[in-house]
Amino acid sequence: MQEITEGQWGLLTAGQARSSGVTPMTLTRLCDMGDIIRIAHGVYRDAGSPIDEHESLRAAWLMTNPAALAYERIAKHPIDVVVSGESAARLHDIGDLRALRHGFTTPRRKQTQRVGTRYRITTLPEQDVTLKKGLPVTTRERTIADMIERRYDLSLIADMLRDAINQADIDEPRLIELFNPLAKRNGHRPEDGRALLEQLLAIAGMDHDSISQMIAADPRLGSLVTGQYLKSLSTAISTAITTYQSSELEGIQQALDTITTALHPTKLLQLNMDSINAAQLTNLAKALKPLAMPNAKNVLSEIIPQMPTQRPPSTIDMSQSVGHQNHETER
Repeated sequence: MQEITEGQWGLLTAGQARSSGVTPMTLTRLCDMGDIIRIAHGVYRDAGSPIDEHESLRAAWLMTNPAALAYERIAKHPIDVVVSGESAARLHDIGDLRALRHGFTTPRRKQTQRVGTRYRITTLPEQDVTLKKGLPVTTRERTIADMIERRYDLSLIADMLRDAINQADIDEPRLIELFNPLAKRNGHRPEDGRALLEQLLAIAGMDHDSISQMIAADPRLGSLVTGQYLKSLSTAISTAITTYQSSELEGIQQALDTITTALHPTKLLQLNMDSINAAQLTNLAKALKPLAMPNAKNVLSEIIPQMPTQRPPSTIDMSQSVGHQNHETER
């Protein structure tokens, strides 16, 4: 019996005890001795185990299949009985719903005489089932969608959504997928789960407009956000300027390399004008103009604007042009 209780939160069912060879008389004697404590019909707790806030829910789940051990049931896929509804919300600690009855979802119809237990028959995808505090339970996303399907007030659902978001990241694509068939009944276009999600966020005060208004109303928060925004904007502008300058400098360097190669003394007499791009020379002239000395400025203004954009008509004309340029450069 101790081995069993150690593996399932200190609890034991009469069916599990019977399967282990413990008679009902022995259970009664152990209760009288104070070794075990009866907490519900057919469920006992080891007297040395601490009381758990979800003990009643754990006992109810154990009694949905009283002869099977908890770890064996959880290891099976699909799990036979999953905590759902208000009970799941309480287990996840989202919202402020009162679980008047223990809610479970099962793929097959189950009979129960327990007035405090309610079953919902449906097959849950594995992605909608998780473990919380040792119990199989519907995910937060599935729990919220189930509450909408059961037509709970949307303000209560919004509270659940806000608590879930504050706890950890929500699987938004899955949540929207679960909301799609519920959108039309809540006043949105069919299969528009995103609109339903945005409506709940607005009710919860977690939409963009509500958050911005809340920040603006707090001078300290507003100053911090403004400072961060300006810092990010400054960084973005600096990056853009650096990229632009790098691009311009690269273009100027290419133009300089082209001119240096073309006007090298060893190639001066074999100058190929096609290797010089007129647009590059124009950009180079604009870039160097503020830095040029008066005499250099005159040379540039005489040479660059007159550079042909097409191949010269004859070799003689080209030689004369090269000679003239060479003479002006030496001068």
